[in-house]
Amino acid sequence: MITVEAGNPFAPQARVLLEESHALMQSLFPAEENYFLSLDALCSDNIHFFTARRGDVVVGVGALANHGAYGELKSMFVEEASRGQGVIDAIMRQIEDHARSLGLALLRLETGTLLYAAHKTYARHGFAVCGPFGEYQDAEFSIFMQKTL
Repeated sequence: MITVEAGNPFAPQARVLLEESHALMQSLFPAEENYFLSLDALCSDNIHFFTARRGDVVVGVGALANHGAYGELKSMFVEEASRGQGVIDAIMRQIEDHARSLGLALLRLETGTLLYAAHKTYARHGFAVCGPFGEYQDAEFSIFMQKTL
């Protein structure tokens, strides 16, 4: 069973997953086109960070940035051994439920052009391609998506 709950990005298992995610993004995209949040930034007041665990093992992470008019998905990552097992779906449900509880009617995200599995996952959850939002600019390696809640 997968349990998703509020978490701490500095907790050892969550930190390992975030560092793996950051390393992957750095290996795929130029530094100026990496928009992941640092562990410190994931502790900001407007960030709601979640961990997914199977038993005592954290197998995935995700965050919701509350921008007032909309929420933004950040730091979505599942360990390789647990991919395709519903972990990201559980995290998405938790984030969507939490966004609704905050009164947010729109979710947005930025993801990399080379992250094909992520594109399919977000589309399966009702996200559609849109233009840049917030402080983002059009970028060669970015895809922007949104979903009305």
